[in-house]
This record gives sequence, C-alpha cells and structure tokens, in this order.
Amino acid sequence: MGTTTLKMLKLLLLLTITQMCAAQNDITLSVFTVTSKSMTVQWSGRPGASSYRITATPKQPSTQPVFAQFSGSTVMGSINSLSPNTVYTVQLEAMDNALNVLSSAKTEETTAPDIPSIVQTYSKNSDSITVVFTEVFGATSYILRAETDDFFLETPVSGSPGTVVQLQPYTEYSLSVMSVNSGGRSQPSEPVNGKTVVTAPNLNTTSPSNDSIAVTWPPVEYAVLYTLCIIQEGSSSRLKLNTTDTTFTFDDLEAGRTYCIKGTAWDAEGRTGDDLTVCQITRPPSPDVITVQVTPGRSLGIAVYWLPVQGAENYIAWFSNGQNCTSEVNTYCYIPVECGQNRSVSVIAYNNAGPSNPSQPAEYFTYPCPPENIWVEQPSAGNCLLKWDEVLLVNYYVAFIKRDDGTENSCNTTETTCQFSCTCGYTYFVTVFPYNSAGSSPYSQVRNYTTIPCCPQGVTIKLVSTDTLEVMWSPVKGAELYETTAAQTNDIIHCNDTAPVCALSDLRCNTAYSVTVTPCSELQGCNRTCTPYTHETAPCTPEILSITQTNSSTYTVVITTPNTQNTSYTVTAIGRYDTYNCQTRNSTCTFTQLPCGSTYEVTTVAITTIGRSLPGYTKPLETGPCCPLSINVTQVTQAMTNVTWSPGNGARSYITTLMSSRGHARCHTLDTQCLMGCITCSTNYSVNMEAISSTGHRTECRYHGFSSSPCCPTGVKLYRRTNNSLRVYWRSLGPLINNHTVALYGTGANYTCIAAAGSMYCDIQEETCGDVYAVVAAPVGQNGVKVSFCQARTYSVPCPGSNAGMVISRRRRSVD
Repeated sequence: MGTTTLKMLKLLLLLTITQMCAAQNDITLSVFTVTSKSMTVQWSGRPGASSYRITATPKQPSTQPVFAQFSGSTVMGSINSLSPNTVYTVQLEAMDNALNVLSSAKTEETTAPDIPSIVQTYSKNSDSITVVFTEVFGATSYILRAETDDFFLETPVSGSPGTVVQLQPYTEYSLSVMSVNSGGRSQPSEPVNGKTVVTAPNLNTTSPSNDSIAVTWPPVEYAVLYTLCIIQEGSSSRLKLNTTDTTFTFDDLEAGRTYCIKGTAWDAEGRTGDDLTVCQITRPPSPDVITVQVTPGRSLGIAVYWLPVQGAENYIAWFSNGQNCTSEVNTYCYIPVECGQNRSVSVIAYNNAGPSNPSQPAEYFTYPCPPENIWVEQPSAGNCLLKWDEVLLVNYYVAFIKRDDGTENSCNTTETTCQFSCTCGYTYFVTVFPYNSAGSSPYSQVRNYTTIPCCPQGVTIKLVSTDTLEVMWSPVKGAELYETTAAQTNDIIHCNDTAPVCALSDLRCNTAYSVTVTPCSELQGCNRTCTPYTHETAPCTPEILSITQTNSSTYTVVITTPNTQNTSYTVTAIGRYDTYNCQTRNSTCTFTQLPCGSTYEVTTVAITTIGRSLPGYTKPLETGPCCPLSINVTQVTQAMTNVTWSPGNGARSYITTLMSSRGHARCHTLDTQCLMGCITCSTNYSVNMEAISSTGHRTECRYHGFSSSPCCPTGVKLYRRTNNSLRVYWRSLGPLINNHTVALYGTGANYTCIAAAGSMYCDIQEETCGDVYAVVAAPVGQNGVKVSFCQARTYSVPCPGSNAGMVISRRRRSVD
C-alpha cells in the first residue's frame, strides 16, 4: 500500500471540512476520505463492543443503502459501491456479542464526482503539459496528477483544459485527472503519457556597435535546431532565420533603436520548445557637440552642449585632462575646471548596449589664471612699476591700481609690467586680470604697496638760540617717524620722533648747516630723497681787545672778527641813563660824542642776516669828567678873585687856572669854588679848568676870558678950593680909558662926581664945611659898573680959612 497510503495521508492533511457528530454513549464518528464510489470513516472505540456496523443511506430515495461491518478492534473502515456525487447519511453502531447496540453515531457526507477521462495532452512550454479531459457532473474542480518514477505532482484546475506546471523540460510524465467536489475527489482516470518540450534558448544579446546586435546562447539540451526572429520596436517588419549555431550577429541595424529577438529550440521530434524574447537596444549614434562654453563666475567651469541622439539614456563628456561629466536628461553638462587650460572634449552617448563612438573633439580653452606673483617696484620718486609673472594663454592684461583715497587707474598691456605715477605716502592696491577670448579670470590676487613717505613740505628752520636751530614741518602722509640729520654733524640723527619738530643744539657758530628731515614708515623704510634745507647758526661772539680814548669825547674800540665777511658788528656802550651803539664791519669801532662824566659797560655782538651772536665779555669805559657848565670869576679885591663853577659830572676835583701875559693864578680843589690871588688889575685872563675824575681821567675845560677890573687910582688927595668946592685928585695905574666916580661920604652929606676918561681929578661943590669925608675914587668898567673894592680914604675938611691940606685918618675897604 505504499503509494496508496501516501496518497491517503496527503488527502487526510488536505481535508478541509470534517463533520463530526456526537454519538450516544460517548462514541464519535467522522469521515476520513471519500471517492466517487467509496467513503472511509473513522470512529472512537467503545469499550465492550465486539463489532461495529456502518450504514450509508443516500438521501435520494431511489438509491439503496450500503452496509459494512467491522470487528470490535477496528476504528476505521470503508464503504464501497456508493454512487458518485451523492449525499449519504452514515451511521455507526457499536454492538456486543449478542449484536446489541451499545452506542451509535451519525454523520453526513457527499461522495466525489465521477471519474473524468483524458482526451488529449500536449506541451508548449518546457515546464508544463496541458491536459484536455472530459468534465463530469457535480465536480467543482479537478486535480491533474503528473508522475514519474521519482516525481509526483498534483495540480488543481478549475476545468478542462488544465495545465500541469513545474515540470522538467523534455521529460515524459504519466498524467491522470481526478474530479473534486465538497465531499472529496474521485479516483484517478486512466493514465496517459505526455512529454514536455525543450527549453527556449537563453539568449544573451549585446550591441558591439551602433548598427549591430550579437546574440549568443548556451546549447539547449535535446535541441537540434534554433529559430531566431528579430523585429524593431514599433515596426512590423521582421527577420526570421534558423540556425544550428549558438551565436548570431544582426548587422545593418539602426543606431539607438530597440530590437526584440525571439528564440525557439526544436527537438528531434520536430516540436518547437519554449520561446524566449529578449529586447536589445543598439548603441546610440555619436552625438554632435554644439558648443563649449566657459561659465563665468568665481567657480570656473566648462559647459558642453550637444544634440540629442536616438536611444541614448545618458551622456558622458570626456575631457582631455581626464575629467568627465554625466547627463541623463539634459543635453549639456558642466564640470569645474582650472584656469589656463587648452583642452578638448568629446561626448559619448550611452544606453544599455554601451557607449557610442566619441564625437569629434571640440577644442576649448579656459580664461587665463591670475598671475601668481604681483609686486610693485619704485625705481624713482613718483614713478612706480607694477610687475607680475607671465601667464599662459593670455592675449592681454588689464591692471587696476587703486589708491587708498579712492583714486583709481588702470592700464591695458600685453607686457608683464605697467608703469604708473605714484604719490608718496599712499597705499596702492594693485591687481592684474589676464584676458583671452574666453574672458578674464573672475578674481585675482590683490597686493598692496605703500609708497615711501612724502618729503615734508613747509620745512622752516628757525634760529632759536645762538647754537640751536629749531626745525618745523607739516606732517606728511605715510610717515610714522621722522629722522632729522645735519650733514655737518656727520649725519648724526638729532631727532628720531613722531612729532614734526626738532631742535638741533650745540652747533658751531657762524656755520651753515644742511638739515634733512627724513620721513620713515615701517613698511617702506625711510625716504632718503628729501631735499636738505640750509640754515646758518648765529655768528660767533666777538671780543673786545682794547678801548682807546682819542679825544675828550671819542673812543676807539678794537674787537676780534671771528665771522665771515658778511658780518657786521655792533659795539654797545651801556651807561646808567643812556646807551650808545657803534657799528662796523671791521675790527675797529669809534664812539664819538660820548657824554662826559659817564661810565659805560662796553660789549660787542656780531650780526648777520641769520641773527645775532651772544654778546662778548664787557669791558668798562669811563669818559672824562664833564667841564662845569658855568664858571664865574668874581674879583674880590684888586689882586684877588673868587672863582665859582657848577659841578662837572664825573669830576671829583678841579684845577682852575687864570692865565695872562703878566702871570697866572691856579688853585686845585675838591670844591666848586676857588679863591685866587696874584691878580693884576686891568688885565685880560684866560680861564682854564681841568676836571679830574676819581679814576684820574682829566678833562680840559676852556671858558671865555676874564678881564680884571680897572686899577683903583692911587694917590687920592682931597683939596678945598677957594670957591667952597672940593677937588679930589688921583693917579691912574692903568690906561686912561675908564671914567672914574668919586664918592664922598660925610657925616652931614654925601657927594659924588664923575670924571671923564683921561681925567685925574673931580670937583665937588661942598654945601657944608667942616665935615669928615670918606673919599672913594673908583674907575667905572666898560660895562658901566663901578669897581667896588677900591679903598676909601678919610679926610677931615675944615671950613674956609684953614689950610687946604688934609690928613687921611684911616683906610678901609668900602662896603658899598
């Protein structure tokens, strides 16, 4: 029962509907399987039962019940001779030895339909066989069975024809069919042999070129011939051929088109096996490059444009520098590239078949790279030269020069230099853009260049002291520091400061210094091209060698002349109340009209157009004392005078001299008066004085001459005359050129008379007699002034009748 048992076990596993009924006295009954003419049931054993009886009663009255009986040890049994596709009520009865029913159970089941028969079998595919069979009443489905010695397969189908699949190619199978309803399946039909066909060739296609497709396949087992049929997609024309080879190439095809190729194998019986259709596209035609553009912007790139071609799925643009870009939809693609490239690009179209032939190379070149190095040189002040490294693929350069104040300049050149005017003290930002027909580099390095600081303008040098020059200037652009030097000091830096002022001190006098203010910056260093400015220091100090008195008011000062010819010297005499200057260009200077009696501090200074020297050391100068402004000679007596004078400035003592041909008188005194005797009357004297200072300086003073008074008459006599007149008689010692006055002073009356020049007497009419008279006879000077110091004589005059002679009682100086 090997195969049958296996089938029943499989049917048991596939049973979908199991009807169970509860039996009396705890016995159960169920249908295990049915066929079109039998039914197998199973039950639970009943203790004490010696046998079991099964009764299958059809629900159709025209059909007779069927019985079967089994021993008490049996729990499964079959009922045969049933009618196909019929509903039966099955009853189980457990009986003892006396055939008494111990318990019973019932169930209801339908038998399978009738057994169908196979009409025809055929195979169109290598893994299946189609079975044509008769359909039976009551069947809801059918089961096709295919068997070999080592293979068993059941395939449910809904009706005829039905196909058994999952078979092996070119293999013979035993085929049978069973009908199925709700009760189960029928017995298999009479088996019929059927054979599957060979498999279809497993076509492998390639497109070695854009006008061919190569087809290859491995040999098909049991195949003796192959049929290939090719048709272009979308076309009704086709090509069919037979071959015994396992490879074939279709030529003269259209590029970029899809072709479907069906392959069939034939077996030795002349049956065609499976057919397999594969579709293969030919390689696309070569695209045509329309243009190659250099994309602008900081990210340099190349955009390649081409015409679309038939059958292309994507495109790859291959560049001669090894780069590539891919496009699936668009007819262009973009790659970033480097500047300064002269390359070519070819476009290849791709599809599943492979690449097309490359397009004709399209030449391109990118805009030039910016110069790697840019620098500025300044060969001379105000002239700058912008230089840069040479760049490949350049038609010309455009250089831009922008000053930090916004001023901009540019130049076009095919060279690698550009000259421009540069102003000191500015920062210039320079950049160079190379150009070719592709354009210009979108960026370039920017270099900055700061020119040397400007030379200071408005430089002023001022002599602030005899050995110090103060240098001032206006601050200049670009200068961070200023160096101030003088060539005459071996270019020692006197000032190194940020302030626009410097003092050069401790310089040599009367020396021209060439002063240079050099601006410096940290970037460019110092501007050594600035023009020096020359300025002299003050003249050297002259010194006084000697002071010599030429006359009473003239003094000559001899000085040193330590300076150049264009120097004047001023000698200054500074007194207490006044100052005198004397100017000269040589070594002597003369003071004239210096006031007498003065003391001066004499110093000298040199003067040039630059300035004045320090004054030299002072030396004292003392002028002679002043002559007294007025002198008065008063004759006290006929032989003595009193000389008085005003004080002479600077004079401490005086020597006064009265000189005449008859002699002289002199006195030396500290006072401003002097009493001198030895004076001769009626004599002209010269009046001289020597004023002497405390230091011994002397001044000769001359005054108008002094004439002594006329001589007092001598031998004065008084006589009474007969006519009661008195006559005074005298003798003159000097020339008779002066009038004389005679005065009589009596106790009772006074009388005067005047005698003309040349006369030596004078008469007076007396009114009273007997009086005592003081008689004074004195000459009258040319100025009409009477000499006052002539001596009086006293006479007693008796009345008439007495003798005429008179006796002088005494002499005394007149006080009148």
